[in-house]
Amino acid sequence: MKILTKGEIMNNFKKVGLTALAGSLAAISAHAAEMTVSGASVLTYTSKDSTEVTGNPFGMKTNLGFTASGEVNGYTVSYMQTSADQFAGMSSARLSIDMGDMGTIAFDQGSGSGLGTIDDKTPTAAEEVWDGLDASVATTDHNGLVGATGASGVWNYVHTVSGVTFNGAARKGSGTKNADGGSSGVGGGAWDFALTGDGTSMGVDGLAMGVGYGEAETGETGEDKHSTIFANYSFGMVTAGYQISTINKNGATGIDEDTNAWGLAFNINENLSVSYGEREVEYNNPTSANITESGDGVAIAYTMGSIKIAGNHNEVSNNDNAQGTAASDSMTEIAVSFAF
Repeated sequence: MKILTKGEIMNNFKKVGLTALAGSLAAISAHAAEMTVSGASVLTYTSKDSTEVTGNPFGMKTNLGFTASGEVNGYTVSYMQTSADQFAGMSSARLSIDMGDMGTIAFDQGSGSGLGTIDDKTPTAAEEVWDGLDASVATTDHNGLVGATGASGVWNYVHTVSGVTFNGAARKGSGTKNADGGSSGVGGGAWDFALTGDGTSMGVDGLAMGVGYGEAETGETGEDKHSTIFANYSFGMVTAGYQISTINKNGATGIDEDTNAWGLAFNINENLSVSYGEREVEYNNPTSANITESGDGVAIAYTMGSIKIAGNHNEVSNNDNAQGTAASDSMTEIAVSFAF
């Protein structure tokens, strides 16, 4: 009987290890992901109000979406990336793991998660009634829209039970789109969630509803708190909806925002739809009188296969907690989109 030396034993272990590693690599490479590509081009004509310079009113945007999906160790792993306007720029990306009955967990870099998925659920034929209007200078976002975590650098968990979907999101630090090896800048953590469902379980066909809440750290003193609730009801060719949202700002000088919005959408036929909506944002100023921002909009859309023609006209007064002519804004847009 041959007695193996220590070196021979180690060499055999190395051979076994390399063989096992090669087998595992072969098994991994056998699970090829399915890749799909989709896209759309949008050509727009936009007219602003008399206080702004429209200049060249024509614009174009091209979106390309890449989706890869495959099975890894019994779970479905998928990756989505959407590039807008330029191929080198990443507009949004999402890496998710579908765990079946345990739900889906994902890392989101801009696709939308948690409370932000229901920031405005009022029905519309095209764009929302606030789209294209002057945004808040302080936040570079539209006033009254809830969403504590934002959409970048966010961990997202989605799970549906008995027709009710829980969509939760959380982030650590600022909501910055970090590349691999990067870290975010200054900013506190945040979390929020949305619960959505329909009226099937209650015997009310055509009803869609949801509620959500979230908190964002603003320093050692406290958090900004976001909440919303909405309900939409479809009957025949008409969909009516109403939504209430609140943003409670931390601190004695914080300006709270209370939003009420409603909308009506009509499907005239399978190709043509129109809508009208109104929205008010009340600013609760701690040292002066409250100011109510009022906006409304009308929209129309016609679809022919992969081509869609849409138009909308939106107006707002007392925009961004201000008053006077300079605080009013309006816009009209016509868009032609091609899906491919």
